[in-house]
Amino acid sequence: MASIFTRIIQGEIPSFKIAETDDFYAFLDVFPLAEGHTLVVPKIEVDDIHRLDPEMYRNLFSFSQTIASAIKKAIPCRKVGMAVVGLEVPHAHIHLIPINAVSDMNFSREKFKADDQQLADVQRRIMTSL
Repeated sequence: MASIFTRIIQGEIPSFKIAETDDFYAFLDVFPLAEGHTLVVPKIEVDDIHRLDPEMYRNLFSFSQTIASAIKKAIPCRKVGMAVVGLEVPHAHIHLIPINAVSDMNFSREKFKADDQQLADVQRRIMTSL
């Protein structure tokens, strides 16, 4: 069965897409830790990011760097934190999270549910910064 991320990439589940290439897809997390929290995923479904072939691995991080730069321009923050956790969805992915303190990257704290209008506004701001 396809992961939820594969279903998002294929358009079966709607998303707030930030950018897409032949190999990667970036979209807003609908349960973000912070405004602008973005997920970057390879289009191939691999459970563990470290199982990607070396070229795909490097390219994923390069694509993530481009997205992080746009987030930093669009969302007021000190840095854009990066995390690879990989426990919640069996599909390799990178979290890009605007942060002002280390505690902003605490995945055990409560996430918030952004409404579609908020997400669309953030999507537009980040895409404009690409």
